[in-house]
Amino acid sequence: MSILSTLPGFLAYLFGALACLSLFIMVYIHLTPFSEIKLIRSGNHSAATALVGALLGYALPLSSAIVHSVTLRDMVIWALVGLITQYLAHLCTRLIIPTIKQDIDNNNQAIGTVSAGISVVLGLINAACMVY
Repeated sequence: MSILSTLPGFLAYLFGALACLSLFIMVYIHLTPFSEIKLIRSGNHSAATALVGALLGYALPLSSAIVHSVTLRDMVIWALVGLITQYLAHLCTRLIIPTIKQDIDNNNQAIGTVSAGISVVLGLINAACMVY
């Protein structure tokens, strides 16, 4: 058995995961109340921190889904669960910090860091729960 015999599976999961990550980014930036890309382009560190936290919070369960899935379809289903969980994390953050839109718009780095932290923590919990 050649080491390259697993290359097709690797490529399928890699491109599947990249497609899921792309979908997450598109959905997330359209569902949040602030324009992350516009803010980041203008140098807003708070928006960048919050977005990177959300990406990490999503990548954690996505990687767990890759490791624990039996099929590519299984991985995609769990990736969608991760997407929903990350959006729920954002909604929870908005409940805890009702002024998050203004705070991120005003480049409040503390709020961006808290938002990122909540996303990563819930992503870790989500990833761990996918084992069962």
